[in-house]
Amino acid sequence: MLRNAPKFYEVAKRVIEIIEGCIIVAHNAKFDYRILKLEFSRLGYSFECENLCTVELSKQLIPDLPSYSLGKLVRSLGIPISDRHRASGDALATTKLFELLLNKDIEKTIVKTYVRLEPKRQLEPKLTEIIQSLPSVTGVYYMHNEDGDIIYIGKSKNIKNRINQHFVGQAPKSKKIQLEVASVTYEKTGSELLALLKESAEIKHHKPKFNRALRRTIFTHGLFSFTDEKGYLNLKIEKIKGNVKPITTFSNIQSGKSFMNKVVEKYNLCQKLCGLYKSKNGCFSYTIKECEGACVGEEITKNYNSKVQQLVEKHSFKTKNMIVVDYGRAVDERSAIWIEDGILRGFTYFNLNFQITNIDVLSTLITPLEHNKDAQHIIQSYLRRNKRLKVISIED
Repeated sequence: MLRNAPKFYEVAKRVIEIIEGCIIVAHNAKFDYRILKLEFSRLGYSFECENLCTVELSKQLIPDLPSYSLGKLVRSLGIPISDRHRASGDALATTKLFELLLNKDIEKTIVKTYVRLEPKRQLEPKLTEIIQSLPSVTGVYYMHNEDGDIIYIGKSKNIKNRINQHFVGQAPKSKKIQLEVASVTYEKTGSELLALLKESAEIKHHKPKFNRALRRTIFTHGLFSFTDEKGYLNLKIEKIKGNVKPITTFSNIQSGKSFMNKVVEKYNLCQKLCGLYKSKNGCFSYTIKECEGACVGEEITKNYNSKVQQLVEKHSFKTKNMIVVDYGRAVDERSAIWIEDGILRGFTYFNLNFQITNIDVLSTLITPLEHNKDAQHIIQSYLRRNKRLKVISIED
């Protein structure tokens, strides 16, 4: 929708003409107003306009609702909405909500109290300066306190936007960060995969006070295989326990089951033998002739196990020798993540003019990265989600 849309400077004059002498009404006005001020400031124009926030008004005039997000609020009030999360649909829903609030405002407190030049909870000047100094790039960012200590580490495909979310957030952790942060540094990675790996490694190394959740391994479930009494290879998703290594890992059981549903169809496997259909007889797919009958002993064991082995070999990390090529920090650059014998060795960057023909030369450029369960999960999960990636197998 935005591909052929005009740039802000092309419509800025028209925006001023439209809102001159008016009051801006927005759901979560502090966000919209701040964006307008920021865009106009980039053009050298000092923008100010009276505004009203329908979130704050709703909390005052319609208290005790479970949620004040636009979608849930208009649904609970019976306001029709279409084109949700589109400019026209959200604007129309906000208009109807505001009309309802005006009708409920018997004492006219909206006009008397809530019109102002700046919404509540505006950003501190230091936070605004930090945001303006950051780029909209993919990478890892580090929040520091006044002593320079790292208090939070994160990754994002757009660092400026992500820091902005931290600074306007109203969650308890966000508010604590806003009070303590003095500066933000960052490292551009270009590759989201590399950003994920570096974020995980850096959190484990620095142990920032606001990253407690990511200091420990959070990939709780894995894919395991076993052979049943009939000789068929079975697959199952279950919690990772002890030192038993899974074929691949998942953040939760739901993502594991979602993966299994996809591979059952892709490899023509049996739902029952993959733990997706509990039955003493055949699975559901067998009843509609889509399963070849491993669940009832009809499919030849060797043939079925061969399909399972294909899946296991594709997603197992134990014997992987490969280089994952992803975006670099510039248009003419690519990143290369080195995996040898299923172990993450490190990463490097190379110019597109340098073809990866000499693996030995490339290996000398590798910057080490620690291999652990989290790093393995991040790589496997990223490879599952990003089919566009170039993966080069390393010959023995």
